[in-house]
Amino acid sequence: MWKDYEIGNVISRTAEPFVLWQTEKGLVEICKDALAVAIKLGDEHEGYVFHGQAKLLLDTIVETEEGAIGKSVEREVNALFLMLGNAEEVQRHLSEASSEDLKRMGYENQQGFETRAREVFYRFFKRGHVHSCQCFGERHGSIFAFSNGADRFDILVLDGSKLVYKTTDMVFIADGRKVVLKSPEQLVVCTGRKLVSIVKPYCPAPP
Repeated sequence: MWKDYEIGNVISRTAEPFVLWQTEKGLVEICKDALAVAIKLGDEHEGYVFHGQAKLLLDTIVETEEGAIGKSVEREVNALFLMLGNAEEVQRHLSEASSEDLKRMGYENQQGFETRAREVFYRFFKRGHVHSCQCFGERHGSIFAFSNGADRFDILVLDGSKLVYKTTDMVFIADGRKVVLKSPEQLVVCTGRKLVSIVKPYCPAPP
């Protein structure tokens, strides 16, 4: 399926800071003058690859009668990242990028940015993350893929009140009051009325 997607050939910039996603659980915001290139499926824009200052905030805390478990995610994003979904809304905030816009972000020309964007695009799609798009049904929901410095992605999947955030060391799943938090130290499952917390035993590394 990923072979049907392709990178566009028009480079845009964000004409203003705007929010890519926001609910009570968090937000993804991007600054003015970030570069963007469309991810297309046929003639339709399905998403974008961005490069510019962005911010990720997520409430990944599980509130229990014994207190709060976990901590919030606050992350400044400066590397290229990918977004699928909500493309029509994003397009309203874009204008055509100039050669000065490209140079400001460290690119000599359009080809330089396209090359970097394709690297992110192929790394995401070839590793099978595209299968998550099936959860969108009738093209609702969004996926964000943030490079984490380990040649992998931190993945954020959104569909209405449902949220999945996965990194190399944690998984957070929320659907209304139902929450699952998995970390190297513990597994927490909250169904709204019931809470199960499993603390994993400490296993010291061999000498």
